[in-house]
Amino acid sequence: MSASCIFCKIIKGEIPSIKLFETAKTYAFADIQPLSKGHALVIPKEHAVKLHELSDESLADLLPAAKKLAVAVGADEYNILQNNGPMAHQVVKHVHIHMIPKPNEEEGLKVGWPATNPEKDELAKYWESIKQKL
Repeated sequence: MSASCIFCKIIKGEIPSIKLFETAKTYAFADIQPLSKGHALVIPKEHAVKLHELSDESLADLLPAAKKLAVAVGADEYNILQNNGPMAHQVVKHVHIHMIPKPNEEEGLKVGWPATNPEKDELAKYWESIKQKL
């Protein structure tokens, strides 16, 4: 854990939260600035800033915990959101997953999708170079 991380402090009980549940690897709590009723966070107890820095053991517990929250709040439609880095809108430097119910058009996450239309040959060439690294 990081001594200066707000989420690490929440896990340790140094900062209060509305704890929903925890496992050996994760901690789930209510978002204090919810986008909709039922908006909650799931965080790993292991400190990591970005998803690719987190161990596979901690990572494996995150989505089942988010699913459990979605089912518990009765969300029929919802977003599972995870951001990495400031340009990707990560504010707290600790991996976290938002479970955000989308009960109607006004509440919940509003997402823009600025799709591009690359040349198919360029797209295939790019992904061929990536496949070599997998």
